[in-house]
Amino acid sequence: MKGLKVQELISSGVYATVYFFVVAIATFLLRFTIPTFNTLFIPGLSALFSGVVYLIVINRVPKFGAITIVGSVMAIFFLVFGYFPLAFLPSIVFPLIADWIQNKTNLQEKLKTYLSYVVFSFGLTGPILPLWFMKEAYVASLLNRGKDMTYVNSVFAPITTASFFISMGATLVLSILGLTIGQKIYQKHFSKEARKGIK
Repeated sequence: MKGLKVQELISSGVYATVYFFVVAIATFLLRFTIPTFNTLFIPGLSALFSGVVYLIVINRVPKFGAITIVGSVMAIFFLVFGYFPLAFLPSIVFPLIADWIQNKTNLQEKLKTYLSYVVFSFGLTGPILPLWFMKEAYVASLLNRGKDMTYVNSVFAPITTASFFISMGATLVLSILGLTIGQKIYQKHFSKEARKGIK
């Protein structure tokens, strides 16, 4: 973070806000289209929509720290709004790893960008991973928040081994697809060449 100048920190904050709204839109759409399984597909659909935002971040602020800031906005949201106590961690850890891949490795550029974005996209799995791996603690957390067992059972209804692989697989596939689509949008509207054309 020390390498980021004030203007770059501000820009990262702006892109983080944009990313937050993209995730909010994905969540909103899923809740009205897949009411039972919507939570499991939030990371994947968000990754499908966020590719162009990620490309803007890595091209406009090509320094270590920017990706971490953008991803961590969701960690703050999960903390403030009372999600499962550990839900915020992936939103810091995965973006941090993605940041390292993008800015600290010597991988081929295209591979590096795809790999870092896939890893970044898993940052939104924080609220759902405990459903499979920390069920008892998650149930206790819901009950402590005043939820009844009817609600708890509805939350865990779709939680199976198959749904885990479907959710994680969707995140993987949709992040790759999202970045591919994002590259086309970026080249057409946000690249240096596109901005020169506007001028």
